[in-house]
Amino acid sequence: MAFLQPHAPRQPIFRAPAVVLILIALLVAAHAARTLVSAAQSLAWINQYAFIPARYSADFLSQHGIDGGSLVERGIPFLTYMFLHNDYTHLAINSLWLLAFGPIVARRFGAALLLVFFAVCGVAGAATHLAFNWASMEPVIGASAAVSGLMAAGIRLLPTERPALLGQGPSAEAAMLPLWSRQIILFTVIWAVLNVVAGLTGFGMAGETGLIAWQAHLGGYAAGLLLSGPFDALRPRAVGHQI
Repeated sequence: MAFLQPHAPRQPIFRAPAVVLILIALLVAAHAARTLVSAAQSLAWINQYAFIPARYSADFLSQHGIDGGSLVERGIPFLTYMFLHNDYTHLAINSLWLLAFGPIVARRFGAALLLVFFAVCGVAGAATHLAFNWASMEPVIGASAAVSGLMAAGIRLLPTERPALLGQGPSAEAAMLPLWSRQIILFTVIWAVLNVVAGLTGFGMAGETGLIAWQAHLGGYAAGLLLSGPFDALRPRAVGHQI
């Protein structure tokens, strides 16, 4: 009888791995901390830890008599800018996208590789923004570029999630979608168009960050798309779907 049948177990696809929840918690904690300090201290954190392209232009620094800091001090914002957000709406959007695609990548790569992959995509996004906005004084903040990289990897990894839909857990050996598959090309075109339009028109979040840093989004996405294969080759084959 139906009522005597055991309940179906909660499926892994609907359960976020701990590493994803921890990453979201860090983003929330960083933003909450900035909202609790004075406006002057918050601005100081933006100036120090946001990604500001002008910091990397020797000509700009010399013309304005600004000390760009040591190599370490100029390198840190490539990572720290991801943990600063414009407001709670900006934070919520990035956290929801991270919650949507992070588990797919985490179940395939494992916790350690996910964190490295997230960081690499964020750095790639910052570097791409720098290439197109040399000497700009506009600060870039937010995890959008890194999350875009996770989204790209997540799209390629969707075939590995099919067994999870049947309650069998993610497939350890299922192949990723090829870069030149119709699904990847179509999604990439749509994502690129949306970002270019949003970036050029300013449709989206403004405020401290000005217009959307669409080049950073595309740079992070490209990194996620191209590097998901090499990272997949590095994953520990003995790791199961529980993280």
